[in-house]
Amino acid sequence: MVATAATSVFLQVPSPASDSAGKTPGKAFGNVPASIDARGSNAKSKSTSSGRLQVKANAQAPPKVNGTKVGSMESLKTEDMSPPPRTFINQLPDWSMLLAAITTIFLAAEKQWMMLDWKPKRSDMLVDPFGLGQIVQGGFVFRQNFSIRSYEIGADRTASVETLMNHLQETALNHVKNAGLLADGFGSTPEMCKRNLIWVVSKMQVAVDSYPTWGDVVQVDTWVAASGKNGMRRDWLVRDSNTGEILTRATSLWVMMNKETRKLSKMPDEVRGEIGSYFVDSPPLVDDDSRKLPKLDEKTAENIHTGLTPRWSDLDVNQHVNNVKYVGWILESAPLEILETHELAGMTLEYRRECMRDSVLQSLTSIVEEGSGESSHPGIVECQHLLRLEGGGEIVKGRTKWRPKFVDKIGSFGQLPHENA
Repeated sequence: MVATAATSVFLQVPSPASDSAGKTPGKAFGNVPASIDARGSNAKSKSTSSGRLQVKANAQAPPKVNGTKVGSMESLKTEDMSPPPRTFINQLPDWSMLLAAITTIFLAAEKQWMMLDWKPKRSDMLVDPFGLGQIVQGGFVFRQNFSIRSYEIGADRTASVETLMNHLQETALNHVKNAGLLADGFGSTPEMCKRNLIWVVSKMQVAVDSYPTWGDVVQVDTWVAASGKNGMRRDWLVRDSNTGEILTRATSLWVMMNKETRKLSKMPDEVRGEIGSYFVDSPPLVDDDSRKLPKLDEKTAENIHTGLTPRWSDLDVNQHVNNVKYVGWILESAPLEILETHELAGMTLEYRRECMRDSVLQSLTSIVEEGSGESSHPGIVECQHLLRLEGGGEIVKGRTKWRPKFVDKIGSFGQLPHENA
């Protein structure tokens, strides 16, 4: 009776009165069968002479028919007729299957990771493979790698001189940035920005021993030194990162200019205190070419190119033409026969004034006798250059040195790669 009363909360157990009334025993909850085995199959309940449901205290194993268990009301406890209570433990997911899935994912990822070929194809890729640059040699030298792209080479299948000049400028700015001295200006320090001061180049000397070609990786080292009381000197050394061969050497002189008045300025003591600790005591990489550049005009120039105008893309953040652009304008008036048979071996540029967006310029070039001047080697050609405003104001004066091209070094021109093969 106690068991019957306990199960009546969840299951309506037929009473003797209801049995005598003619109701069919074994039905509860409407259409749900009263007798279900563990697999949900219907089974006939055994009826007794009294019509009551008999519940055994110790249920025996259900009988088997043809090897299959057959359930009966006697084989089930009354408590098994109700669903298990909903508890927090029963609502948790199967953690073993979740852990197995996570483990499988990690094993698959590890396998794919180990299958990747991390071995570099070339030894030079081990050194600064992303070209981010780093400060070396006790914090005085900044080093950065550059890969020569296909769009940076010219008709000679070598990097153009503008590409090399861009590498020099990029390392100079990154040197200031990595040293923690870069403020809002174009290479200006915090103290320079407070006084509206910017750096402008006054002289540039470049000596090119060899040009890199497509796919080469060049290593550029740069450092700074004092130049007089109000100037700064910056040197560059460009080498092949794979062989260590020296490709280019360059030396430049920089002065300060007020960004608002566009006039040259002295170096404040506060600025000197910022950059003075980075100065090195070393001679310039390129000996100073102190020869005076002769005057060049329409009467003495052999080649004149007029109508040169800056584009918007030629301006830098200081709103004047980038100094690298001047190199391309100077070479606009170089004779075609020299460009076809010689390569640029060195140049000296003296910057006289800045060029603004609305300027119109002229490029003048005069050829010096072969083998004359400082270079007496056969085949060496020197040229004098002048880049000026159409109104007559001088922008840049320069001197270039050209050496004969070597056909066995750069291959035959005008042929496609498969034709050489």
